[in-house]
Amino acid sequence: VKLFGKWSYDDVEVNDMALEDYIAVKPKQAVYVPHTAGRYQAKRFRKAQCPISERLACSLMMHGRNNGKKLMANRIVKHTFDIINLLTDSNPIQILVDAIINSGPREDATRIGSAGVVRRQAVDVSPLRRVNQAIWLITTGAREAAFRNIKTLPECLADELINAAKGSSNSYAIKKKDEIERVAKANR
Repeated sequence: VKLFGKWSYDDVEVNDMALEDYIAVKPKQAVYVPHTAGRYQAKRFRKAQCPISERLACSLMMHGRNNGKKLMANRIVKHTFDIINLLTDSNPIQILVDAIINSGPREDATRIGSAGVVRRQAVDVSPLRRVNQAIWLITTGAREAAFRNIKTLPECLADELINAAKGSSNSYAIKKKDEIERVAKANR
Protein backbone atom coordinates (compact mmCIF):
# COMPACT_ATOMS: atom_id res chain seq x y z
CA VAL A 1 0.00 0.00 0.00
CA LYS A 2 1.57 3.23 -1.15
CA LEU A 3 0.23 6.71 -0.45
CA PHE A 4 -0.91 8.31 -3.74
CA GLY A 5 0.51 5.17 -5.38
CA LYS A 6 4.13 6.20 -4.81
CA TRP A 7 5.14 6.81 -1.20
CA SER A 8 5.65 3.63 0.78
CA TYR A 9 4.89 3.36 4.49
CA ASP A 10 7.38 0.57 5.15
CA ASP A 11 10.49 2.54 6.05
CA VAL A 12 8.74 5.24 8.05
CA GLU A 13 9.60 5.20 11.71
CA VAL A 14 8.43 7.35 14.58
CA ASN A 15 11.54 8.33 16.50
CA ASP A 16 9.70 9.67 19.54
CA MET A 17 8.52 6.99 21.92
CA ALA A 18 5.73 9.08 23.37
CA LEU A 19 4.14 9.75 20.01
CA GLU A 20 4.37 6.25 18.56
CA ASP A 21 0.75 5.40 19.33
CA TYR A 22 -0.54 8.76 18.16
CA ILE A 23 1.07 9.09 14.74
CA ALA A 24 -0.68 6.57 12.53
CA VAL A 25 1.77 5.29 9.95
CA LYS A 26 1.67 1.58 10.73
CA PRO A 27 0.77 -0.76 7.84
CA LYS A 28 -2.63 -1.11 9.46
CA GLN A 29 -3.37 2.58 8.89
CA ALA A 30 -1.68 2.73 5.50
CA VAL A 31 -3.98 4.23 2.87
CA TYR A 32 -3.76 5.06 -0.80
CA VAL A 33 -5.56 8.38 -0.46
CA PRO A 34 -5.95 10.39 2.73
CA HIS A 35 -9.73 10.17 2.42
CA THR A 36 -11.19 7.33 4.47
CA ALA A 37 -14.50 8.88 5.56
CA GLY A 38 -14.00 7.31 8.98
CA ARG A 39 -15.77 8.59 12.07
CA TYR A 40 -12.66 9.74 13.88
CA GLN A 41 -14.35 12.33 16.06
CA ALA A 42 -17.05 10.03 17.41
CA LYS A 43 -15.13 8.93 20.46
CA ARG A 44 -12.23 10.27 22.48
CA PHE A 45 -8.79 9.24 21.15
CA ARG A 46 -10.36 7.73 18.03
CA LYS A 47 -8.56 10.36 16.00
CA ALA A 48 -5.24 8.84 17.00
CA GLN A 49 -6.19 5.99 14.65
CA CYS A 50 -6.66 8.37 11.70
CA PRO A 51 -3.91 8.11 9.02
CA ILE A 52 -1.48 10.96 9.61
CA SER A 53 -1.72 12.26 6.05
CA GLU A 54 -5.47 12.47 6.45
CA ARG A 55 -5.12 14.47 9.66
CA LEU A 56 -2.96 16.89 7.70
CA ALA A 57 -5.54 17.10 4.91
CA CYS A 58 -8.37 17.69 7.38
CA SER A 59 -6.41 20.38 9.09
CA LEU A 60 -5.89 22.15 5.78
CA MET A 61 -9.58 22.65 5.15
CA MET A 62 -10.04 25.61 7.44
CA HIS A 63 -11.15 29.21 7.19
CA GLY A 64 -14.77 29.18 6.03
CA ARG A 65 -14.21 29.27 2.30
CA ASN A 66 -12.29 25.97 2.43
CA ASN A 67 -14.54 24.06 4.83
CA GLY A 68 -15.34 20.55 3.69
CA LYS A 69 -13.27 20.72 0.53
CA LYS A 70 -11.36 17.57 1.24
CA LEU A 71 -10.55 16.84 -2.40
CA MET A 72 -8.84 20.20 -2.60
CA ALA A 73 -6.97 19.46 0.61
CA ASN A 74 -5.92 16.06 -0.73
CA ARG A 75 -4.61 17.63 -3.90
CA ILE A 76 -2.60 20.06 -1.81
CA VAL A 77 -1.16 17.20 0.26
CA LYS A 78 -0.30 15.27 -2.89
CA HIS A 79 1.53 18.20 -4.50
CA THR A 80 3.25 18.98 -1.21
CA PHE A 81 4.61 15.45 -0.98
CA ASP A 82 5.86 15.66 -4.57
CA ILE A 83 7.65 18.92 -3.81
CA ILE A 84 9.17 17.53 -0.60
CA ASN A 85 10.46 14.52 -2.49
CA LEU A 86 12.01 16.75 -5.15
CA LEU A 87 13.66 18.98 -2.56
CA THR A 88 14.93 16.34 -0.15
CA ASP A 89 15.02 13.02 -2.06
CA SER A 90 13.54 11.32 0.98
CA ASN A 91 10.20 9.76 1.82
CA PRO A 92 7.77 12.66 2.40
CA ILE A 93 5.79 10.63 4.94
CA GLN A 94 8.96 10.40 7.04
CA ILE A 95 9.46 14.17 6.71
CA LEU A 96 5.88 14.74 7.84
CA VAL A 97 6.37 12.47 10.87
CA ASP A 98 9.63 14.21 11.81
CA ALA A 99 8.03 17.62 11.42
CA ILE A 100 5.17 16.61 13.71
CA ILE A 101 7.60 15.23 16.30
CA ASN A 102 9.66 18.42 16.20
CA SER A 103 6.89 21.00 16.24
CA GLY A 104 4.63 19.77 19.02
CA PRO A 105 5.29 21.78 22.18
CA ARG A 106 6.32 19.57 25.10
CA GLU A 107 5.36 22.08 27.76
CA ASP A 108 2.62 24.68 27.83
CA ALA A 109 1.28 27.30 30.19
CA THR A 110 -2.31 27.05 31.35
CA ARG A 111 -4.36 29.74 33.02
CA ILE A 112 -5.13 29.23 36.65
CA GLY A 113 -7.56 31.88 37.83
CA SER A 114 -8.45 32.30 41.47
CA ALA A 115 -10.55 35.23 42.71
CA GLY A 116 -9.82 37.44 39.72
CA VAL A 117 -6.08 36.88 39.83
CA VAL A 118 -4.99 35.02 36.71
CA ARG A 119 -1.62 33.34 36.81
CA ARG A 120 -0.08 31.01 34.28
CA GLN A 121 1.08 27.61 35.43
CA ALA A 122 3.41 25.40 33.41
CA VAL A 123 2.01 21.97 32.54
CA ASP A 124 3.22 19.03 30.48
CA VAL A 125 1.46 18.40 27.20
CA SER A 126 -0.13 15.02 26.47
CA PRO A 127 1.11 13.13 23.40
CA LEU A 128 -2.19 13.42 21.51
CA ARG A 129 -2.33 17.16 22.06
CA ARG A 130 1.27 17.44 20.91
CA VAL A 131 0.37 15.77 17.63
CA ASN A 132 -2.79 17.85 17.24
CA GLN A 133 -1.03 21.10 18.00
CA ALA A 134 1.90 20.26 15.74
CA ILE A 135 -0.40 19.61 12.77
CA TRP A 136 -2.30 22.79 13.52
CA LEU A 137 0.84 24.92 13.79
CA ILE A 138 2.26 23.50 10.56
CA THR A 139 -0.88 24.11 8.52
CA THR A 140 -1.43 27.54 10.05
CA GLY A 141 2.12 28.55 9.21
CA ALA A 142 1.75 27.32 5.65
CA ARG A 143 -1.59 29.06 5.29
CA GLU A 144 -0.23 32.39 6.52
CA ALA A 145 2.80 32.08 4.26
CA ALA A 146 0.67 31.35 1.20
CA PHE A 147 -1.91 34.05 1.81
CA ARG A 148 -1.55 37.10 -0.49
CA ASN A 149 1.58 35.59 -1.91
CA ILE A 150 2.51 34.18 -5.29
CA LYS A 151 3.79 30.99 -3.67
CA THR A 152 1.18 28.27 -3.76
CA LEU A 153 -0.03 26.51 -0.63
CA PRO A 154 1.70 23.21 -1.52
CA GLU A 155 5.01 25.06 -1.86
CA CYS A 156 4.60 26.82 1.47
CA LEU A 157 3.46 23.62 3.17
CA ALA A 158 6.45 21.74 1.75
CA ASP A 159 8.84 24.44 3.00
CA GLU A 160 7.16 24.44 6.40
CA LEU A 161 7.35 20.64 6.72
CA ILE A 162 10.99 20.44 5.61
CA ASN A 163 12.07 23.23 7.96
CA ALA A 164 10.09 21.71 10.82
CA ALA A 165 11.58 18.28 10.16
CA LYS A 166 15.06 19.82 10.24
CA GLY A 167 14.11 21.75 13.35
CA SER A 168 15.28 25.00 11.78
CA SER A 169 13.73 28.11 13.23
CA ASN A 170 12.46 29.65 10.01
CA SER A 171 9.51 27.34 10.27
CA TYR A 172 6.43 28.97 11.79
CA ALA A 173 5.60 25.84 13.78
CA ILE A 174 9.07 25.61 15.36
CA LYS A 175 9.04 29.33 16.21
CA LYS A 176 5.65 28.98 17.88
CA LYS A 177 6.72 25.87 19.74
CA ASP A 178 9.83 27.59 21.08
CA GLU A 179 7.72 30.57 22.10
CA ILE A 180 5.16 28.39 23.91
CA GLU A 181 7.87 26.44 25.71
CA ARG A 182 9.68 29.66 26.65
CA VAL A 183 6.51 31.08 28.21
CA ALA A 184 5.94 27.80 30.04
CA LYS A 185 9.52 27.77 31.32
CA ALA A 186 9.07 31.28 32.70
CA ASN A 187 5.93 30.18 34.56
CA ARG A 188 7.20 26.99 36.13
